[in-house]
This record gives sequence, structure tokens and C-alpha cells, in this order.
Amino acid sequence: MLSRSTTITSTPSKSGVIVLDTNSISLQYGDIDSATRLFTSTANKSNYIYTAMFKGLISNNMVEKVFDLLDEMEIKPDSFTLAILFNACAELANDRAIKIGRKLLDEMPENYRNDNAVLNSAMHMLMKFGDIQSAERIFRLNKKKDIITYNAIIKGYVGNKMFEKALDLFEQIHLNLDNVTYIIVFNACAGLANDRAIKIGRKLLDEMPENYRNDNAVLNSAMHMLMKFGDIQGAERIFRLNKKKDIITYNAIMNGYNLNDESSKCFKILDGMSHEGIVPNETTWNILIGACSQIGMIHRCEYIIDQIPLDTQNKRQIQNSLIDMWGKCGSVEKAQIAFKSIDDRDTVTYNTMINAFGLNGMGSEAIHVYKQMPNDLRDEVSHICVLNACSHSGLLHEARNIFDEITFKTEKIITTMIDCLSRLFLFDEAQKLIDNYEKTNKPYLIMYMSLLSGARNNRNRHVSEKVYDRMKYLFPNEKQHLVSGAVLVSNIYSSFGEDQLATTFRSNQIKQLRTNATKGLSWTQINDEIVQFTAHDNSHPQASEIDSEIDRMTSELIQHGYKFDSSWITRKIKDGETIQSVLCGHSEKKAIALNFIQRPVPKFIQIAKNLR
Repeated sequence: MLSRSTTITSTPSKSGVIVLDTNSISLQYGDIDSATRLFTSTANKSNYIYTAMFKGLISNNMVEKVFDLLDEMEIKPDSFTLAILFNACAELANDRAIKIGRKLLDEMPENYRNDNAVLNSAMHMLMKFGDIQSAERIFRLNKKKDIITYNAIIKGYVGNKMFEKALDLFEQIHLNLDNVTYIIVFNACAGLANDRAIKIGRKLLDEMPENYRNDNAVLNSAMHMLMKFGDIQGAERIFRLNKKKDIITYNAIMNGYNLNDESSKCFKILDGMSHEGIVPNETTWNILIGACSQIGMIHRCEYIIDQIPLDTQNKRQIQNSLIDMWGKCGSVEKAQIAFKSIDDRDTVTYNTMINAFGLNGMGSEAIHVYKQMPNDLRDEVSHICVLNACSHSGLLHEARNIFDEITFKTEKIITTMIDCLSRLFLFDEAQKLIDNYEKTNKPYLIMYMSLLSGARNNRNRHVSEKVYDRMKYLFPNEKQHLVSGAVLVSNIYSSFGEDQLATTFRSNQIKQLRTNATKGLSWTQINDEIVQFTAHDNSHPQASEIDSEIDRMTSELIQHGYKFDSSWITRKIKDGETIQSVLCGHSEKKAIALNFIQRPVPKFIQIAKNLR
């Protein structure tokens, strides 16, 4: 078998055939023209020569050219060439690749059907085509399964988001695992991230042989898995102990922080990269832009953008991310500037701009961009973004028209329309959409959460109780969502002054579900530091000054006719508390007051939240 490092001498053979150096053909320096000339000038090309050229083209992302050469190939591919061709088809996985791949597989000589390398490549190709059954058939018929065979099919399951099947098969392996197995199974556990996946992933990590604890790819996958489990400390431990950190390591830890709403830590990692001389790549900047989007602080966004090289800023994926970032920071003008600067707008470009308008209550502008968008670029996300924009702007008539025009209404599109109706307290119409959907589909939790959220805003006790009871019946294992639902229902009880009922209901439900409600957070930027608050948070060094400033703000508001609304108090008032003291302890007010006590007072104040 020809390996990547095999060298075939350039000495002419007795037959006069020029034999090429494989490393030259593999185009490792990207000299495509020279390699092509050398290949073309070679008479009586062997499978070795074709295979080398195919590998070179694949490594240079020129897979279509592989198929062009295959059409000219006058000899039958041998087993190694066939394996490379299957890999080429898997890489591209378009209509042409699928047609060629299936034809090669159907016409494959019988003696190759016992060749493990060929079968593994064929299985990988079919998985990339989404043809799970055919890949499984090859796996079952293979009598010489090795660890590479298992890796190929498990990787295929992960690629097709069939994580449970991946773990089922992993638990049947009775061979020694290699580093690839660890990487793939960690990725499967990360994709699933339920109790079973957490148990398998932790056990695999704990029992991992020492020699793999120095393998960067394995450690990066383990770190990603732990981040998906919400185990930030475990991931950070691996990061600290890794002595061979590369750009992928840094990207993995930062992406994990974004996943766990700890995006502010990304900027410290960036400083660490700079100290170690690691140059950020396009993925790094995308992750950091994502961190800026989550934090929502305009000054921090500007600081990061100033560091991104201009050639990277001009790449469409980065530009799309910038539109999203500016929209989430509330700077619609800058989002529009980024949008207008893109000539070759794709689906993501339009969707992010529509979403940016929607997030900032500019429903009419979102609809305008949606209507400008070419029909062939619209996808499910386009419809969801524009309907969501209508929902947040109260544009019911427009939402109905757009919804009626959508030919194929997916689960998420219907859910967004239900949210729109629920926000406007049209509960009967929203329930009708749910009922129609469930005639042919399984119930979808988020539809009920949208209905329940609208009922809370409407202080509709009857609808909220009915919806929550239905949620408990249909989705008994969705604990975190049920806790959120219980909080909404208890808030409705509190709004009617039934504090004891609210407290009892909330504590009982949370105790039954054995999980906690997500804490509300607010944050702001003071100088270069992101400062975070929870409700009634007194941990800041200037806590007493903050409280004094809140008292001053409150007095001024009362002078202008402001009155506190006790219906927003979601618990029983304790001894020594007043309606005013409870409502003035909200995290948003703490963040605003912190800005006001700065000297000089900032000209620009921005507050962001995690729950809204």
C-alpha cells in the first residue's frame, strides 16, 4: 500500500516510463500547475501516479478535479486508489460525488470487498452521503473489523447527529482503543450531553491511558466535552495541564466559555495567546465576535474589532458575524453598515440583518430586508427571524400574511407564530395552531413555553395553570424547562398577592424536579472591566455607594410621578422589607447606579442581561 511518505524514484524504468516522486505530486507546497504538467507529461500512468495526484488535489481542496481526472482514467482503480476516490466523494458529497461514489461501489471487484481499508473508506463515504443503512450493511458484512472500522462508523453516527447510536456501538467494542476513538467518543458525548453521555464520557476520561494525556487532539476533544457538560473547572484543568497548546486548544476553551455564558473569560485567553505568541486565526476571531455578541458591550466590541486584521474582516463569514454582533449590542446602524458593505450576500447575511432589526424592535425594517431577499436564498431561519421580528414589534397582520405565504411550515416556524400570538394574548388562536400541529406530530415543548410566557405577561391564571399541567404531563423529563415554567406560574400567583401559594408552588415544583432556576444577571462595562450583578447583590466593593445612588435615583423618579408596581414582586416580602426595597434591588438598577457613581460619569451607559 502506498503511504503518504512513499517515494517512487524518478529514474526511468526499462520501459521508459517516467516514475514520479509522490511527495511532489501531493502538492504539499500548493504548486498545482507544476504537478499537473508533470502528471500530464507522464506516459502509461499507473494507479500509483493517479493515486498520488488524487491525494494532492484533495489536500488542496480541488476535489472536482479528481472527478475530472477519473473520467479520463483508462485503467481500473486498484484498492488503494479506490479508497482515495471514496474519500474524495465523501469530501464533496454533492450530487456528482454521490453518483460517482455509488457507481464505484457497485462496480467494485469482489476481491476488494474483503479489503478493510476500502470498506472503511466506503462506509465513511456513505455516512457523509447520509446513507446510514448502506454504511451499516457494509459494517455488518465486514468480517475483519478493526478499531478503524469502528471509528469510521461511530464517526459517521456523530456526523449525522445520531449520538445515542454512536454510544451504543462504542459500548460493544472489545478492541484496544486508539486516539481517534477517544476523540470521536468524546465528541459523541459532547453532542448528547445527557446523563448517559456524562457517565460514559467521564469514565472514558478517567480511565484514559497516560500516553493519550499528551495527545493534543484528544485533550482538545475532552475539553470540549466537559464544556458541553457544563463542567468548566474540569475543562480549565485540562487546559492548564496541556503543555502543547495550539490554536485549536485556545479556540476550544473560548468556545466552551461562550457555551456556558462565561464569555468575558475569552478576553483573558486572548491575552494569554498574545503572551505565548499564538496568532489568532479566522475561527478565533469568530469565537471572540461571538463572545462580544453575548456580552453586548459596544466598547468591548470596538476593542476586539480593532485587533482583527483587515483581510480577515473582509471575509464574508466574519462580516456576517459582525452584523449579528452589532445587532445584539443594540447598534443597528453599524450592523447596517456591515450589511451594505457585503456585495455577495448569502442566506446568513440576510438572516442576521433581519434578526438584528427584530432584536431591536424594528419589525418593519426586518420585513423590508426579508422582502428584498431573493426567494432562492430564504430558508427556515429566514422565516423564523422575520416572524420573530413581527412578534417583538406587535405586527400581527404582517406576521399572519408572511406565515400564510410560507409553503412548508416547520416545527420552529409554527412555534414562532405561536409566540407572536401569545405575546398579543391571542391564546385561543395559538392553542389552535398547537392542536393542528399535534394531529400529525409529536408535541413540542417550546410551543407550550411560548404560550405560558404570554399567559404570565397577561396575568392569565387559568391559561397558565392549564398549560403548565399539560407540560408536566407531556414532558416529564424536561426538568429545566419545567422549572422555568413553575417560576412563571408562581409569578402569576404573586401578581395577585397570593405570596404563600406562589412560594409553596415554586418550592414544591423545584424540589420535585431536583434542579434550580437560572439566576438573572445584569452586567455593564466600567473602564475596561465587565462588572456583573445578581438581584440584591452586595458583593461589589462600592456596594454602599451603589445603594445610596439607587435611593437618590428612586427619590427623583418618585418626584416625577413614578409608582412601584407590586405585581412584579415574585415572593413574599420579608420583615424589614418594603415594596420599594425589593424592587430597587434588581440587578439592572445596581448596574445603572454603578455607572452613575463613576467620576466622571460615563457619557455612554450600557446594560446587558442573560435572561432577555
